[in-house]
Amino acid sequence: MAIDFSQIQALVDIPGESLSVELKRWIDPKSPEGKAKIVKTALALRNHGGGYLVIGFDNDTLEPDVNNVPRDVEAAFHIDEIQALISNYASELFEITVKFPEREGQLYPVISVPSGVKTPVAAKSDLRSGDKTLIGTNDVYTRSLNANNTPSTTKAIWRDWPKILDVCFDNREADIGRFLRRHLTGTNPQVIREFLETLTGNSQPEATTEDRLREYLQESEKRYFKVAEERPDKLPPHGAWEVGLLIDGDVPPHSVSQEFLNLLSSSNPRHAGWPVWLNSRNFRDESARPYVFEDAWEALIDSWPQLDFMRLSPKGRFYLRRALEDDMLLSCKMTCLDFKLPVQRTAEAIAVGIAFAKAMGCDPEKTQLAFGFRWTTLKERSLVSWVDPRRSLLPQRPAYQDQVIVLVSVSLQTPLSALGEIVNQVVQPLFEIFDGFVLSKNVVEELTRGVLETRS
Repeated sequence: MAIDFSQIQALVDIPGESLSVELKRWIDPKSPEGKAKIVKTALALRNHGGGYLVIGFDNDTLEPDVNNVPRDVEAAFHIDEIQALISNYASELFEITVKFPEREGQLYPVISVPSGVKTPVAAKSDLRSGDKTLIGTNDVYTRSLNANNTPSTTKAIWRDWPKILDVCFDNREADIGRFLRRHLTGTNPQVIREFLETLTGNSQPEATTEDRLREYLQESEKRYFKVAEERPDKLPPHGAWEVGLLIDGDVPPHSVSQEFLNLLSSSNPRHAGWPVWLNSRNFRDESARPYVFEDAWEALIDSWPQLDFMRLSPKGRFYLRRALEDDMLLSCKMTCLDFKLPVQRTAEAIAVGIAFAKAMGCDPEKTQLAFGFRWTTLKERSLVSWVDPRRSLLPQRPAYQDQVIVLVSVSLQTPLSALGEIVNQVVQPLFEIFDGFVLSKNVVEELTRGVLETRS
């Protein structure tokens, strides 16, 4: 009695939509023709993504084949015999299974071919019957549609190769997924991200200017502590004000030469008696004179009451670390911060940075100056006015925060008359840690103008 295809699928006992099934009439697995049918079908199913060879049914009518039924079905299609047969001809070994579901008292062999092929499986040797070649070395078999649009085993031709390769690539991707789940479960997320970037060839997004500026500040601070440790005299405890500058744009080529140092020195507007990025080349104390280290000029100047460390790179990178004058001049060291000095030093640093970039030949229309300002050792300090006793501040509670960092970008086209607004953006976050104090914008602009109008 004929059965429909869904009933044949039921013999295999898995969801029908997952099946690739080929039906064959009863085969003698000992004959060359029988061997060829089993091997070619197994290789075709493997290349197609796995499936089942059901023996004992007519592929066209779906009717059970009542002729040539082996006397002992299980012995004729024993797993060891079928596995050995397929392995003898398959270019890559794969493990099959054989089951014997029963229908109306008859056992039917169902050879299960697994999925997971990563490279196409070919025949590795010939199978001949007399003068006829049943299987040829290097032949690749697959499942393809025949004339009446039903799938059958056939030797692969050009139009079959995209499908075969798709199956192989899909299995490779699945293997990667299983590997990641097995080995990375419970692993630190950062490790997983780094691994995936390495695996896929993806790199981290390019660092932003802000990222580079923060990194430069940290690198320069670390360098300062290294240089300070190498000095014979221990430096006094102090808080610090730092500024880092990165020229963001095309920087004309300059070398770390005396000429470059002269260029910066001559272009420094010197808005204070002890200007930022002071050229200490002519200092009597040789230890305070600049020297070249890793393609940049460096100097550590310890000349009471000033304590500066600076880095000047011809690639457009500048750093200055200055001990807070509050700690170097006053008996209240480490406990107070004059409000006027941060405004003045910020205004001067921006103005000098603009002068340096212009002197180096940067295009004002295409250049941005990325400034990073940082104040450290602020906790327990109070905001005061000792530099100009004529000004007074209402008592503020001491700061709870130990450091403040502010980043700002300034166009090289910015006129000096507009710096008051930028300086205000920088210093207000500093003042706010002192009980929410807000310095009048008018005062900031007044102090900024005062700095820019002064030349020493």
